[in-house]
Amino acid sequence: MNGVGLAAMTALLVVPASAGLLLVLVSGYRLGARLNVGATLLSLLAAVTLFWGRPEANLYLRVDDFNLYLIVLNNLVSFTTSVFSVSYIAHELETGRLTPTYLRFYHAMYQALIFAMNLAFLANNIGLLWVAIELATLITVLMVGLYRTHAALEAAWKYFILGSVGIALALFGTILVYVAAQPVMGEGLPAMAWDQLFVHAAAFDPALLNLAFVFLLIGYGTKVGLAPLHAWLPDAHAEGPTPISAVLSGLLLNVALYAVLRFKMLMSANPAALAPGPLMVGLGLLSLVFAGLMLYRRGDIKRLFAYSSIEHMGIMTFAFGMGGPLANFAGLLHMAMHSLTKSAIFFAVGHISQVKGTQRISAIRGLTTTHPMLGWGLVAGVVAIAGMPPFGVFMSEFLVVSSTFARQPLLALPLVLGLLLAFGTLLWRVHGIAFGKPDGGPVVPVQASTLPMLTHLALVLVAGIWLPGPLVDWFKNVAVLLG
Repeated sequence: MNGVGLAAMTALLVVPASAGLLLVLVSGYRLGARLNVGATLLSLLAAVTLFWGRPEANLYLRVDDFNLYLIVLNNLVSFTTSVFSVSYIAHELETGRLTPTYLRFYHAMYQALIFAMNLAFLANNIGLLWVAIELATLITVLMVGLYRTHAALEAAWKYFILGSVGIALALFGTILVYVAAQPVMGEGLPAMAWDQLFVHAAAFDPALLNLAFVFLLIGYGTKVGLAPLHAWLPDAHAEGPTPISAVLSGLLLNVALYAVLRFKMLMSANPAALAPGPLMVGLGLLSLVFAGLMLYRRGDIKRLFAYSSIEHMGIMTFAFGMGGPLANFAGLLHMAMHSLTKSAIFFAVGHISQVKGTQRISAIRGLTTTHPMLGWGLVAGVVAIAGMPPFGVFMSEFLVVSSTFARQPLLALPLVLGLLLAFGTLLWRVHGIAFGKPDGGPVVPVQASTLPMLTHLALVLVAGIWLPGPLVDWFKNVAVLLG
């Protein structure tokens, strides 16, 4: 089975890299879109194949319970987003917002982004992890500025500058971890391999680990979009193509949080090191409450859901900071539920902004009357992301709140306050969008594939009602690994 696992792991890197190079040469839209979907489907099948066989870890790549869960989630959402982008990008091409040259660039960069995210999850080397996240950042910067408008280029530059500061801090933290490992493990690649670092972490200099984690949390926390390091995120969501918004919220933020959690596990293995939990709890709560307040002031529908992403990354960071089997379980479940739900929302929002010709919330009214499928899909997505039953986000948020009440009741008060702020704002906003009086103008027909949106919402609904036993056992095992 190791041979099967090795082939699958290789395919997760080779398929998107090869497809990206091929798509640079494909000028026809239909062929390019089909190749893009086909490549993401192959990557998804390779990810699922890892369930039946895992390769042995080497100094560069590794598959374990934690990253396997995220690899499958990453490639599932990448696949459904590529299906959504077929009809979305076709409309952009028809209206002249994209040219055939930029279309080739979009498809090639999409596959390059999948390659970078897969590499980050598979990396067994702290330096390779940094390189993969930096590569994903640079690719995303280019895609955010794809429309070449003033606002898009400004958003791309803001993302590039803030992201570069964050990744530089993360690099310094990575170097400090290597410096802490060197006296114990010697020079060379073994002192950078996750599986070797965990074994020897108890003997590392705790002062160096403490300093390293502060830089790593701030550096990668910038990529997560935690307040007050979040300034790039709303602009990047609002100005880039909507499929990239879906990938940003649903996947790329998870990649950065995954890096933080790997280093948190390393810190937890050293009993003399700083407890990483309080720092993560503080940033998580700040992000949650800040985003809840800022949601009231958003007039752009994509910016609204960008701040919702900041809120939910705050919830996850808070849960993992609390630690323990229940809170970690809730954080893992919330990562999956948020990825599926938020990407479904952006699928709906992308087509809504196309048929309405605007992203201004004040100009989008009565969608359940004018475009019932999109309107009701958005309603279901907002109900789910707001944490209402029976969707899976309710279950994960309930576990976070109940765990916090049991262990730290005082922390539960700002946690619940932030959740209620976001809950009220999102329902208030979606009421006018979905049920307000239509503007009376002509109803523009929509050529949209709603299957990706409906698939995600169905998965989130099923997860809120029933989780398979093997999946629960898997989450429990990973929750224990996280400490």
